[in-house]
Amino acid sequence: MKCCKFLILLFLSALLLPEYTKGQQSISVDDYPLIGAQVFIEPGQTEEETEGWFRTMRDNGMSVCRIRMFESYMRKPGGWDFSLFDRAFRLAEKYDIKIIGTFFPLTEKTDIGGWKFPESRAQLNSFAEYIKQMTTHFKQFKSLYAWVLINEPGGGLKDNEFSRQMRKEWNRQYPQPEYLENGYPVLVDLQDKRFMNYMTTWMLNWIASEVRKHDKNIHLHVNNHAIFSNIAEYNFPEWRRFLNSLGGSAHASWHFTLFPREEYSLAMSADCELLLSGAGNLPWFMTELQGGNNTYSGGRAMCPTKEEITQWLWIVMGTEGKGGIFWSLNPRASGIESGEWALLDFQHQPTDRVTAVAEVGNCLKRHKPLFSEAKKLDPGISIVYIRESLWTETVVSQGTPAAQDGRAMCMTNMLGYFKALSERGITPNLKAFEEYDFSRPDYTGQTIILAHQIAVPLSYVPLLESFVRKGGKLIVDGMTGFYDGDVHNQMLTGFSLKNLFGGCISEFKRIDTPCLYRLKGYEQPVPGYGWKGLIRPDKGAETLSRGGELSLASRFAFGKGEVVWVPGLLGSGAWQGDGAPLAGWVCRECNTDRLPYSFQTYHRDVLMKLSETKEAYMAVVVNKSGTLQTIALKTDGKKRPSEVLFADKGGVVNGDILTVHPEETLVVCWKK
Repeated sequence: MKCCKFLILLFLSALLLPEYTKGQQSISVDDYPLIGAQVFIEPGQTEEETEGWFRTMRDNGMSVCRIRMFESYMRKPGGWDFSLFDRAFRLAEKYDIKIIGTFFPLTEKTDIGGWKFPESRAQLNSFAEYIKQMTTHFKQFKSLYAWVLINEPGGGLKDNEFSRQMRKEWNRQYPQPEYLENGYPVLVDLQDKRFMNYMTTWMLNWIASEVRKHDKNIHLHVNNHAIFSNIAEYNFPEWRRFLNSLGGSAHASWHFTLFPREEYSLAMSADCELLLSGAGNLPWFMTELQGGNNTYSGGRAMCPTKEEITQWLWIVMGTEGKGGIFWSLNPRASGIESGEWALLDFQHQPTDRVTAVAEVGNCLKRHKPLFSEAKKLDPGISIVYIRESLWTETVVSQGTPAAQDGRAMCMTNMLGYFKALSERGITPNLKAFEEYDFSRPDYTGQTIILAHQIAVPLSYVPLLESFVRKGGKLIVDGMTGFYDGDVHNQMLTGFSLKNLFGGCISEFKRIDTPCLYRLKGYEQPVPGYGWKGLIRPDKGAETLSRGGELSLASRFAFGKGEVVWVPGLLGSGAWQGDGAPLAGWVCRECNTDRLPYSFQTYHRDVLMKLSETKEAYMAVVVNKSGTLQTIALKTDGKKRPSEVLFADKGGVVNGDILTVHPEETLVVCWKK
């Protein structure tokens, strides 16, 4: 009975949590971006050392810091000792540094990331007491700016007393039927994935509710991590109910291992786009950026260059980010990761990376109104991912060679489109299906790309039909719709997208060499990898590319809009090889000539992120190609006066021509 009451109380706390995001906020979407770093506090440090860190931050234009609030250093037998952290908060006030505190409840000494879920009810209750102590004690300091609910949620749900209790109740709320309505049995289900998604949201919601018992107004934030592998676990629209801002960790050496190093800026751009979409109407900022060398930690050993530090910061700012915080200012001295990640050297002196941070901060300060108001220019192109696709791919390939041999391509195929368009100077939106606004009355000029989204829940079909019927364009790639949302093969159970796509698939053929798609109206062949689908088109569908008697690609009018269907992995063609053919074809299909600025031609390993205010356009251009780039801009035909706001290697703008040096970041403003 006690267990049942406990679970009921837990669920009520989640359901009844007020929407505090409408209350007072420390960070808003119209704020001036802030730059800072993690100050790592641990026993053994002197007051002189700690004060030096805050002084260095102030002297180099860093105005916000993050502090991990180790319960293990504060909870003592019979009480609490806050003195180590009180000193840091007082010194932050002295140097006018805002502190974002991260809850870090008691854990093993070797646990560098912290636990994500409690093992028992007793541990949950202990966490609640810790939250009470943190929020009631540290609210006295003016330097307290926000709380991070828990460090890097994602994964970490183990089989223990707590998870078994929660799963038992969740199963009662969301039972999995043995058969679908059409009579097919459920042999593989996604319940474990759905439960994990639910629990991540539930845990964050519970922490937020505990904070609100003691502080109604403090800003609440959280930093997801490893977004390219954990994204299907995050339900950002639900998080908006209890957060004031969204954040993330973007450590190149840990989180960007899908990409070669010359594409780390592209990875940062994609990471930022996922966070921008996830935040919705909330502000977002990058909670952790890699600040220094990693030796034995990280997926790859590396030390960011000063140019990479500059590139990453500007990419954050060019995606509406309200700031960036580096992990970390000073290195920890004890345990795993000791001596790693820092912006400062071992004598606590600034490195060239600190100088790079200061130069970006000075530019932001000089143009404060512009960077406060800038919003990403929406190109009208959204690459939409479906979490059931990522779940299904994991489930059906788990324990098989497909998990390791390159057949798991949902993420990289999607990123191939992002890469191709970015290298034409266009940054498409990256959105979860539930983050897309399907409520608008008209979608003329809007494009959704479903790139190898192998599982499409039946409930999503009417939303896609409404989007196209109202004038939207749907570009469909790969094996999109191969499964429904319950891992049934729709090619056999009934293709729910047949009426919308204007046909069905005869079969998919595995191909070991690229298929070159010669698409009607486009001269350059576009390569597709992995699989080739053969379409049996319905009456009214136009064949864009033929493979014998069947179609390799089709165009189908539906209402005011249309569906362009290429059941080959074009995104993977761009990911593994040359993205120019795909970029050119998508630009043609989406009529990107209407955009104020993009690239005339394809520039490999160069990207541009375009923002706007009421009075200006702003471009952040990053050149990772290794050679000097002379970039002719495609414009909407209007002549506008330009100004270079930032160029760390002397880049210039001359009319509609940009000159950008290797590893340079160029920031340009055009007055409307």
